[in-house]
Amino acid sequence: MKTPLWLVAHRPKPCPGAIRSARFITYKSRNRLSNFWAPTGGIAPQDGEQDDSHSLLIRSGFLRPAHSGVFHLLPLGLRVQNKLENLIDKHMQSIGASKLSLSSITTEELWKQSGRYSSNSELLRIEDRKKSSFLLSPTHEEEITSLVASMVHSYKNLPLRLYQTGRKYRDERRPRQGLLRAKEFVMKDLYTFDYSHEGALKTYEEVREAYSNLFNELKIPYLVADADSGNMGGKLSHEYHFVSPKGEDNVWSCHSCNYVANEELVEKKATEQVVSSENPPLLFTGISSDRTTAIVIRVPRPSHVSVNANPSWSRASEFLNFHAIKRSGIDIDAGVESETLSSLLPQTTSTVEIYDRSLTDSNTTGATSSVHDITPIKADDPCPHCQSGKLNVNKAIEVGHTFHLGTRYSVPLSALVAGPDGKQSSAMHMGCHGIGVSRLIGSIASIMADEKGLSWPRVIAPFEVVVITTPQISEEDSTEVYDALAHQGNLDVVLDDRVAQKGLPWKMKDADLIGYPVMVVLGKSWKEKREVEVQCRRLGVRKAVKVESLGDEVSRLLEQL
Repeated sequence: MKTPLWLVAHRPKPCPGAIRSARFITYKSRNRLSNFWAPTGGIAPQDGEQDDSHSLLIRSGFLRPAHSGVFHLLPLGLRVQNKLENLIDKHMQSIGASKLSLSSITTEELWKQSGRYSSNSELLRIEDRKKSSFLLSPTHEEEITSLVASMVHSYKNLPLRLYQTGRKYRDERRPRQGLLRAKEFVMKDLYTFDYSHEGALKTYEEVREAYSNLFNELKIPYLVADADSGNMGGKLSHEYHFVSPKGEDNVWSCHSCNYVANEELVEKKATEQVVSSENPPLLFTGISSDRTTAIVIRVPRPSHVSVNANPSWSRASEFLNFHAIKRSGIDIDAGVESETLSSLLPQTTSTVEIYDRSLTDSNTTGATSSVHDITPIKADDPCPHCQSGKLNVNKAIEVGHTFHLGTRYSVPLSALVAGPDGKQSSAMHMGCHGIGVSRLIGSIASIMADEKGLSWPRVIAPFEVVVITTPQISEEDSTEVYDALAHQGNLDVVLDDRVAQKGLPWKMKDADLIGYPVMVVLGKSWKEKREVEVQCRRLGVRKAVKVESLGDEVSRLLEQL
């Protein structure tokens, strides 16, 4: 019986490479820069532009700008992002979280239901041909709550932990600092659902532990600060920061105890100041956000302000802590202009008074009076949590945030479950926990870079080791060194076998620019002694190593990175 023509047509033909030696197959599986698109160099900073970490990411072939605040990730950058996502997956799965992928397009109706639509000016809005309005999600609390509400109806299905890593969008007015403040960015969102408040708090602490383990694995110093939840809702919140002069956040910490808080939540330890005719308090009059209430504020007079002077409202931020005023429950409009304020105050219908706690003999009795710590925090102010400590401020980049949301979204979006009695329904208690993936890449590049280029932590480096060779070194010798690392050491290695007219020095400079944790160079010592030069810029190591001990030596270095 003849074989059918359709079977002959679809029968796989033998691959010539498959019948060659196993060494050939191994050869094809090696990572080689000659087969990898890494467009380094060629882009110099423009006049007046600093050669900062963002331009280093561009020059070293990790990304390219597409538009203002929008970037293309190139193969090197994608390897870093993939490794970072794998690290996140590892730690999310350690707390039993399941990964999903939510749509980037959401409806205005959900955001109106939650009450966030009118309060968010950075939403990217789109409209289809039917004139239906949609949003490109900057975050997914509404979508995930709606999804879970439609599918989870019993307390027996809780706790539930769901996370995703995906692209988010923000109508950023002024994109800046590359990946640190972009219109399109990649984030990890973890959403947790519990039956009770106590269960939600337990989950929150488990997430915090997972975050600490994740950031510890990066081996970069970080701060965990008490934070304000803002328009996310909830009362319990922590931020994760890398200290950096490029940061836009101020994080306060005590040098004696573990107290750390961001600008919005930092507390002040009150010190008494006697008020007299020779030292009267400063007086400011502001207005509430709804324009109905005049807010009279009295704070101590600093020594540099004369007795007869009272600074105008335009200078109020020098003497008032608006974050503390808002925390006290007073919705003051901190951004109103002095001229506008003058015209609005006569139209107010009520007045409240606020006194700083340090004013010892102020008459603060009455239903419209209150006392709070409302003066700005200064460096070396006493710590509010210990006896001897002083506060210090650092500029920092926020790279992660944990929020205990409670029922902020589950009530308006009807995410309810039946309790043990099977009848009474309760709103689920939620948490949301984010990590800025693309922002982490940008911030790590910023923090770890030096005058030679980028310097990646081992766990997210595009390759852990680069083996640099020249045409004068045989293919067999190059692959012997590669295999000693990749197979014996089980390391992520790339072989720089590119034919470069500028030779070995050019390749080494290029490797420094890209920021491989460890560089292995086959030079003169290889020909003479069969030794390679191992370099680790971050640890200041440069030494000759025999190939027999190469895997152990490089692994020892990488364990420190």
